[in-house]
Amino acid sequence: MEQDLTSLQETLAHMAQDLRDLSDELYQQQKDMAALRTEIEHLRQKIKTAGTDSGILRPEEDSPPPHY
Repeated sequence: MEQDLTSLQETLAHMAQDLRDLSDELYQQQKDMAALRTEIEHLRQKIKTAGTDSGILRPEEDSPPPHY
């Protein structure tokens, strides 16, 4: 009986450690996702402004070269 109790306590201790590890990993992933969302938003804004400042014309704005 005491052996069973000890075994259950060991199992519970391992499960508690696994739960802490998973919680820590989840927290880190949430931080990473927040950073990635911020980076994506920064890149979206950069793309929006680059479309007007890049000097590259859209096809409808570009005239054909003189040899055509």
